[in-house]
Amino acid sequence: MQKLNISSLIFAFLSSLSVATTAAPSIKAEAPSPISTQMSKTEQSNKVYLNTADAETFRRDLFGIGTSKAKAIVAYRESRGPFRAVDELLEVKGIGKALLEKNRERLVID
Repeated sequence: MQKLNISSLIFAFLSSLSVATTAAPSIKAEAPSPISTQMSKTEQSNKVYLNTADAETFRRDLFGIGTSKAKAIVAYRESRGPFRAVDELLEVKGIGKALLEKNRERLVID
């Protein structure tokens, strides 16, 4: 008789645990947004001003621009004066059409 009571209690406990688990609202985790979506939000807010940005800003905020290309942009600007058009970047050593097109939307003449 005692075994039956213990078995009944264990069964009741496990049943209530099962019901409580399945009855609890399931929390759906939001699927993480793709990195490309996150990047596009960041890209839209980061404009780089060609005539005032320093080498670190060019390196940090533009795609495919490392330290040497960033310094070359600043050196070009210092030697020739302010940029008059974004396309003038093509005259900087190491900047080609593909690299310019990758960054065109981020570049601003001020």
